[in-house]
Amino acid sequence: MKIQKIVFTFLLFFPVWSFGQGDKLKEFIASTAEELAADDSDPEAASSYVEKLYDLAENPVKINSADETEISRLFFLSDFQVKILIDYVRTSGKIVSIYEIANIPGFDRETAQILLPLITLESRYTLSPDSSIWRSVSLTTFSFRDNNNDTSFLAGPWRILERYRLTKGSFSAGFVAEKDPGEKLISGNPPLPDFFSVNAAYNGRGIIRKVILGDYSARFGQGTNINTGISTGLSLSAPGYMAARNEVRPYTSTDENNFFRGAAAYLAYRNLEAMFFYSNKSIDASVSSVSGSGESSVNSFYRDGTHNTASLLKKKDTVSEIAGGVNMSYNFRNIMVGFTWSGDKFSLPVKTDVTDPENYFKFSGKTNSIYSVTYKGLFGKMLMYGEFSSSGYKKYGLIQGLSFRPSDRLTINYLYRNYSGGFISFHGKGTGSSTSAGNETELLGSFTLEAAKHLFVSGGCDLRDFPWLRYRNSAPSRSLRKELRIRYFPTEIVAADISYTYRLTMADSPGEYGIPEQENKIIRSIKSSGRISLSENLMLGTVIEYKIAENSVNRGTVLLQDIYYKFENLPLRVWFRYCLFRTDDWDTRIYTYENDLLNSFSIPALSGEGSRSYIMADVKTGDFGEFRIKYGITSLATNGKDSDYRNELKLQYRVRF
Repeated sequence: MKIQKIVFTFLLFFPVWSFGQGDKLKEFIASTAEELAADDSDPEAASSYVEKLYDLAENPVKINSADETEISRLFFLSDFQVKILIDYVRTSGKIVSIYEIANIPGFDRETAQILLPLITLESRYTLSPDSSIWRSVSLTTFSFRDNNNDTSFLAGPWRILERYRLTKGSFSAGFVAEKDPGEKLISGNPPLPDFFSVNAAYNGRGIIRKVILGDYSARFGQGTNINTGISTGLSLSAPGYMAARNEVRPYTSTDENNFFRGAAAYLAYRNLEAMFFYSNKSIDASVSSVSGSGESSVNSFYRDGTHNTASLLKKKDTVSEIAGGVNMSYNFRNIMVGFTWSGDKFSLPVKTDVTDPENYFKFSGKTNSIYSVTYKGLFGKMLMYGEFSSSGYKKYGLIQGLSFRPSDRLTINYLYRNYSGGFISFHGKGTGSSTSAGNETELLGSFTLEAAKHLFVSGGCDLRDFPWLRYRNSAPSRSLRKELRIRYFPTEIVAADISYTYRLTMADSPGEYGIPEQENKIIRSIKSSGRISLSENLMLGTVIEYKIAENSVNRGTVLLQDIYYKFENLPLRVWFRYCLFRTDDWDTRIYTYENDLLNSFSIPALSGEGSRSYIMADVKTGDFGEFRIKYGITSLATNGKDSDYRNELKLQYRVRF
């Protein structure tokens, strides 16, 4: 009966207008977003990648413009690749074929195929024939898990998400509305969904390049000061790191705290660029009052964004935050330099419990300001980049990176990070960190080699040092990560991948009194995957992964089979997976990427013994709409005989008109 009610509610919300889009483009965007997000722990990463890729498909990058701002819109390229493209066009002339890119040093056939639907060989801006037509897209999603029926929930255990976008020429507007499991659908004054975000934007080609009113995200330089967009995790098997691009863009994600609400502007004149932003919004926090004084203060900020119980609802929008800043940058021929200032002010002071040593370097007060200087430059076959940010005396964040190409098919990368104790950036996610980092240093080295035609070998080593206490560590600690990966793409229909990973972390020994000793936890894993397209309509994929904890007898194993089939005479596509897993403890858990609904991301952590299966169908409703449904079931052995079943249902309708 619960599922019937959800389906009925979903039908009531069905949009009735739509506009179709090619299957090949959607499949390309989904697979590309999966690859880009494979090394990212941010659950919103794939959604952000999908949105950016759709933007590029609708407004392709003019690859022959030789303009760094324009080519940097290809956000997944490294700074080195962006510079190489610019220099190639300037010295060798216009690119006349997409396949020419595959022969440019720093590129390969795989990258050229990714670029194919996202670029145009035109060098000047031209209006598309339908730029004067109002176009809109609506994406409605319902999801339900039967294990989310908590008795303390304020409402039903389903999740409802609506994304809407309206565009015409240079103007666009949209909104995002979300209800998490257990939250009320409509509440507050005025009555709105638990999370409601709206924006309007203008994109120009003159001095005024962009103006945004409402909710937006921003990123400047390497992100140590401001980065509310895609996180910048470091892959040891990538040819380089994503370009450090300055940008402000409308906010379309569902993180309920890490964004700006107000106004932003992007101005440019020749080689000089300037971005200004102002924000004033309410954020979630745990607030307490001093008995008898009437004074209130913030104990901690609440970042999860879920308000499905009475206690969590009390944390919603309890503090107001005013933020603002400016970014200035100037592009020389081979060098870019920039400066950023940002400031935060809270309506209530933040008071940290300094009696806990772990909180010694955490923020206290009402205001925080950060100044940053960034640069990047190409010197022959070497690209250097860096950023220095400071929030006060001896409170700084430093990034210095280098990419070197000793030969056309070999790339070597080095990166050094140092976030001092007390360096706080509420809206910063610097290179290598998914959240604002403090008291941490890192040294990373990696390489990518095209060893033979269609054969790529990559790997690296990442060493991190934590000179203060942190979660599960009562003393300074460190971590080490090493990886080796081999990829083989002999044809467009066959792909093979094998990787070896070594991870060392430190944690307090359990069950000890006083100051516990630390022990090393070493996890080794080997993963092999293959994909083959037996026809244009049938694709098979297999993944095998094995983990072992070196300092124990614990193991982890996953074996999964994927099947994708597209019916020739029906507007129907189907994805199916059957997965068996067995892990001895949480340390040997295994993450598996799953195909999911449009603009969604799913990487469940498999732990224990059982199976995970799902089937997903995508149906075109006429020539205009698209309906997608996913049903998943996880079976966990509880006592060796009985099994605990967890069901999941997701429904989605995409409409363009």
